[in-house]
Amino acid sequence: MTATLATPDLSELARFDTPTISNVIELFGVQPQTAGYMDRNIRCCFARSRPMVGYACTATYRSAEPPAAGVPTCEVAHLVEAFPTVPGPAVVVFEDLDDPPAAACFGELACRTYKAFGAVGMVTSGAGRDLDQVEALDFPVFSTSTICSHGYGHLTSVGKPVQIGGITVRPGDLLHGDRNGVVVIPRNIAPHVAGIAAEIMDAEKVVIDYLNHAAPPTVDGYRAVIRDMQDLLEHIRLRLQTL
Repeated sequence: MTATLATPDLSELARFDTPTISNVIELFGVQPQTAGYMDRNIRCCFARSRPMVGYACTATYRSAEPPAAGVPTCEVAHLVEAFPTVPGPAVVVFEDLDDPPAAACFGELACRTYKAFGAVGMVTSGAGRDLDQVEALDFPVFSTSTICSHGYGHLTSVGKPVQIGGITVRPGDLLHGDRNGVVVIPRNIAPHVAGIAAEIMDAEKVVIDYLNHAAPPTVDGYRAVIRDMQDLLEHIRLRLQTL
């Protein structure tokens, strides 16, 4: 059975940056160290955005041409109706089926709508616009590019697995993102991640404190504190095998 995190636990996860969360996932050894995070094409639109933590609510999108006659489409209302189906605060995740993106798949109106219905951010393989206005909303957004027009934008599906940044994102996946990128936190380890993140930071602090306070640092001293850090991390890793 997978675990669902309550909102206070998500807030605890938001205390940490995404590289630290990624380091925790690596220690659990539940997947290859090159899996589970989005590639360089998915970038944080606003460098000062707070960390985004929430559950994927997925959709696909096209804007290069109008929908063909008789082909079903979805409305934004269908997407926000799906927010309560994920285990906690929603992260809107759009796969842009046009490659390259033909027009923006989000702007001020869309992001205001998502935030008003409780979403905490958005990730897309497409483009965005109205970046000044969206930044003012304090609504973290991750995308590939910026385009001024919405073209013939329309949703083609809601609630299906999507391909974003080189990985598959499924409805209800737990996402953590900041200016460093976006990672999927495996749900079976999610309840333990924040606590282990704090321990990893303590282990790294052994090296940081040495570099900050040694006068001057030496190669032998540096090697010694690196070994100390590695020993602490190995102790954590071994303990995780018993969870």
